[in-house]
Amino acid sequence: MSDSKKIRVLCIDDHPTVRDGLSAIINLQSDMAVAGAVATGHEGLEQFRALRPDVTVVDLRLPDMSGFDVIEQMKEEFPNARIIVLSSHEGDVDIRRALDAGAQGYVVKGMVREELLEVIRSVHSGKKRLPAAVAQTLAEHISLDMVSAREIEVLSLISAGKRNKEIAAELSIAEDTVKMHVRNILSKLQASDRTEAVTIALRRGIIHL
Repeated sequence: MSDSKKIRVLCIDDHPTVRDGLSAIINLQSDMAVAGAVATGHEGLEQFRALRPDVTVVDLRLPDMSGFDVIEQMKEEFPNARIIVLSSHEGDVDIRRALDAGAQGYVVKGMVREELLEVIRSVHSGKKRLPAAVAQTLAEHISLDMVSAREIEVLSLISAGKRNKEIAAELSIAEDTVKMHVRNILSKLQASDRTEAVTIALRRGIIHL
């Protein structure tokens, strides 16, 4: 296949081994080629503007800005941009947030490389594509109530070991209000105590350490 007909992929990931591995896998395909591989969100945006790749693969954790911000800015400037998230985050909240930002695919690092290649081809053809395991994660939590922004703040402080009185002081709210938020958090996450709530929140991508 001539280079002009190949799917040109831009990779944005701050780990050199991931970039090198992705480049090797993609360049081995007869229908794909790496257009560029960069380590930061700002470099990714610059390279996208310069190269106009067919598909962009982006990590959510970057040194200068979040992958979510990269996706949103890219889609704002280029509404037809085709973007896939490749991340170690497996939580349903991260997946949903990435899709809401404008990503058309989501692949978890460690999945077999064939799944990533299939997602690249599907997204390039204009489809949204999630591997079965990622779609299952979303489906399992679709009926659960979303945790509010304030509840996420409270959860983050709980994960840092703060007690209700300290959380109240930090957020400038009454201690009784903190207790109400904690009750709501336990109910929404179906957790029996604060420790389990933090464990569930980390697993689902509601908070990150």
